[in-house]
Amino acid sequence: MNEEQFINRVLGAEDMASIKKGQILVTVSGGADSVALLRVLLAAGCNCRAAHCNFHLRGEESMRDEQFVRNLCERLGVPLTVKDFDVAAWQQEHGGSTEMACRELRYQWFEQEFERQDCSRIAVAHHSDDQIETFFLNLLRGTGTKGLSGMKRYYNGIWRPLLSVSRQDILDYLESIGQDYVTDSTNAQNDFRRNRLRNLVLPVIEKEFPGSKERILYTMKNLADDFDLMAYYVETDLDGIEHIDIKTDYICEHPYGETLLYHRIRERGFNREQCAQAIEAARKGHTGRLFTAGDYMLAVNRENLSVDLNLPTDGVEIPIDLTKDIVSPVSVLVHRGHEPFSPRMCSGSLRVAFNTRLLDSKRIIMRHWRKGDRIRPFGMKGTKLVSDLFNELKLDYATKKYAWLLEADGEIIWVVGQRSTAHYPVENGSQDYLILTKTIP
Repeated sequence: MNEEQFINRVLGAEDMASIKKGQILVTVSGGADSVALLRVLLAAGCNCRAAHCNFHLRGEESMRDEQFVRNLCERLGVPLTVKDFDVAAWQQEHGGSTEMACRELRYQWFEQEFERQDCSRIAVAHHSDDQIETFFLNLLRGTGTKGLSGMKRYYNGIWRPLLSVSRQDILDYLESIGQDYVTDSTNAQNDFRRNRLRNLVLPVIEKEFPGSKERILYTMKNLADDFDLMAYYVETDLDGIEHIDIKTDYICEHPYGETLLYHRIRERGFNREQCAQAIEAARKGHTGRLFTAGDYMLAVNRENLSVDLNLPTDGVEIPIDLTKDIVSPVSVLVHRGHEPFSPRMCSGSLRVAFNTRLLDSKRIIMRHWRKGDRIRPFGMKGTKLVSDLFNELKLDYATKKYAWLLEADGEIIWVVGQRSTAHYPVENGSQDYLILTKTIP
């Protein structure tokens, strides 16, 4: 494969006219793969900027790699940014292996540089041999179809144009253009799982089953197509949607309920085990079970499984001025009535009335429900727990957690949109009172 053939193999399927309009942040370690990536993109006329990570894990060899990349970029006229990392310090704070720490650190930095330098995409040098290694690593971890599909050529701003060529193709290309590179001595060591696969397992498979690499890649492509087709039918467009509801009866009775639930909410960070546990809880009637994933919460309710943003509610108190309409945190119209009052003017939930003495309160706020909150409903001599009211109304967990309570001088006077209380009552025929109406978005 000559230089022209190699470049066409790498970029032939791309819309290069569109790609050339933006700046590309090319991650360059100095190894054969990243050097080939940079040379190919430059040969194609792309506007490249290079980024190099120095993890200082290999002493002088790390400094050799950095200097090689500096010299290469200077010779090729490519702007270069170099970042030094303290891997040990990151591990002390976050834990995890050295391999994981390096990955987290470099991708965090790549994203920062991507934004800072106003780039259109980040180019990384994964090739088809890396794809096969990823297949086996995920297989041994116990992954699903998505994991066995491997890395995508382009996803979330990350571009992997070398996935269409092998490591040997890359070495042949570099030799054909007379381009040198540096070699990481740790690649020959078998301390990491990927290295053991690369150096010990895969060579034996290829020797015993010639042509296995091509067949594995073909299988991965089929799995990727199957996964994308399944996702097309299972998922809806969830961009910008914070709340998801799935009927409990439907998901519990579905023959593939666990898999269906997983693919419905996996983009929120939930794993298969959580989905299985949620469905099991729903089948047993264990409502109130909660599962969290990052910023999201999965709640098992009577009639549905719901996924919402897991926003903090403790300590949130918003001052309220009842001399005008309320626009936040919920929309409430405030009307001061002067015509004779009748209870028929109220609904008890969305529209409530209060004596204007309420305006004399020193502190009126809206806040969320707290454990132990009590209210004094009309017709009751005593009080009842707000949590009992929620249960009577059969509210799901998310609705309960994010319900707003109107409080005046320490007394809850309205569970907004649900139930008013006996505080600040209005007498029949009164010609001076407040009516609060919660508007429905």
